[in-house]
Amino acid sequence: MGSHIAVRFDGDRAYVTLDRPDKHNGLTIDMLHGLIDAAHTVAGRDRVRAVILSGNGPSFSSGLDIAGVTRDPLAIVRNFIPRPWRGTNTFQEACWAWRRLPVPVIAAVHGRCYGGGLQIALAADIRFATPDAEFSVMEARHGLVPDMSGAATLSRLIGMDKALLLTMTADTVDAAYAARIGLITEVSADPTAAAEALADRIATRSPHAVAGAKRLFERTWQASTRRTLAIERSTQLPLVVRRARMSGERTTK
Repeated sequence: MGSHIAVRFDGDRAYVTLDRPDKHNGLTIDMLHGLIDAAHTVAGRDRVRAVILSGNGPSFSSGLDIAGVTRDPLAIVRNFIPRPWRGTNTFQEACWAWRRLPVPVIAAVHGRCYGGGLQIALAADIRFATPDAEFSVMEARHGLVPDMSGAATLSRLIGMDKALLLTMTADTVDAAYAARIGLITEVSADPTAAAEALADRIATRSPHAVAGAKRLFERTWQASTRRTLAIERSTQLPLVVRRARMSGERTTK
């Protein structure tokens, strides 16, 4: 598709690729809209069991193309207004749309993964990265804070103290450190192959259970115990009913 976002389907996998390699996949507003459109496209494919997010060229993404985006201040204002039915603006939805999908989203990261690019990777459910990948919550270098859902994902993944450390310093960290603190899931020499292998393993499980697990943890990770237990019950009940119905159908055949 356009906007420097490529979408490809292969069997039960969807590949979504940031495709502005000459700029280290520096993010434009058009690319953010392209990511949202890509998530909607994937959501419309019933056969998809996993999504693999990656970047073409030398980097996953160097972050927002500040020079390009700030040339049109009105566009920033327009895209900063939240969608009333979603509660996210364009910058946030480009990341959070991947959390809304009922299938696992796996990021395969290499090279630079900075700023907005890091927030896109953090919105994936699982992250594999090459040993030489670099990560930075770099917004403070521009006098900003993470505003593409990073506040939600950072604190969930690594805790508030480490989130503040990375955000306040805007330091660049390597993959080994990122894995040690939980910013990424694993270091891999070939993150795309690792993502594909994991997608294959997950595809052997019930898609309803996989979707239920993703929805369950998304809704309860920072909820009270009482609310968490209620959501557990409401998530599990239809799965139990479905399994019982399937068992009954097999028994009567």
